[in-house]
Amino acid sequence: MTSPREQILEIVKELVAPLIRADGGEIYVISVDDAGVSLHVSGRYSGCPGNTLARRRVIEPLISKRVPGARVSLSSGPLLPKGAEKA
Repeated sequence: MTSPREQILEIVKELVAPLIRADGGEIYVISVDDAGVSLHVSGRYSGCPGNTLARRRVIEPLISKRVPGARVSLSSGPLLPKGAEKA
């Protein structure tokens, strides 16, 4: 059985990242643990007002379906946070 952390990473890499890339953006994992994930988007998503909608309607439901109660935080911009790794 995989840990919640591993399940969250799998969802981000296999489901969320391809969707973001298909729309002209890039997504990075800043941190992840069993309780949730902190993500950063750039490219077309840099400073986009639709980021909140993408988080609430796409990213959070995908993660919550497999890891109920997991929190998702999302930042955006051209500068990558320290320790961010491309998903």
